[in-house]
Parts: sequence; structure tokens; C-alpha cells
Amino acid sequence: MVGAVFCHLCGGRRSEPVNAGSPASVRPLEWAHHLEFHSIKERIGLPTSAMVAFLLGIACALGAVLVGFIFSANTVLDWQAVQVWRIQWLLGAAASFLAGILLKRN
Repeated sequence: MVGAVFCHLCGGRRSEPVNAGSPASVRPLEWAHHLEFHSIKERIGLPTSAMVAFLLGIACALGAVLVGFIFSANTVLDWQAVQVWRIQWLLGAAASFLAGILLKRN
């Protein structure tokens, strides 16, 4: 671990501590804390269960969009199949968003 006095594997003392405040080590990871689940959850203000349902709903909505890009429809039957898959993804997104609303604490 950066800045630790002891090794996280063996528990032995490090000879020289790693400087966590150097500009070279901090600059590339400045934005990384914005991607942590805990910080996203606090910014949005949702409990864990509602946050998981919200992320699942976003993934299902993205799946509905990607179905049209991944599968091509050459016949009417293919087009109908793609539309059914898109509807299924959208139903999954709607169910996840509804679950997120119901799990949100007031």
C-alpha cells in the first residue's frame, strides 16, 4: 500500500516509506476516487440496494441500445426478433429502476 510503514504481504517494516504526495504519483489517479462505488453512492444519495438496482437498470438500458448495433436485421423476422430483445432489455431496465425507487429510503 502506498505510504504504508509495514509491508501488506509479510508484515515487515519497510526500509523507506513510499512518498504518496509526489506529483507524479498523484496526478494520474486524481479522478479515480470518482469511480468508487462508495463515493458515487454518497453523491447520488441512495442506499446500497437502490444503487445496485440503479446500476443494473443503466446496464439494461445500455443493453437495449447495443442490441440494435450488434444484430443486423435482413428480414422482417430478424427485425421482429431484434425488437423483442430490445423490449426485453427495456423491461429489465424498467423493473430495475422501479426496484431502485421502492428500495430508496425516505
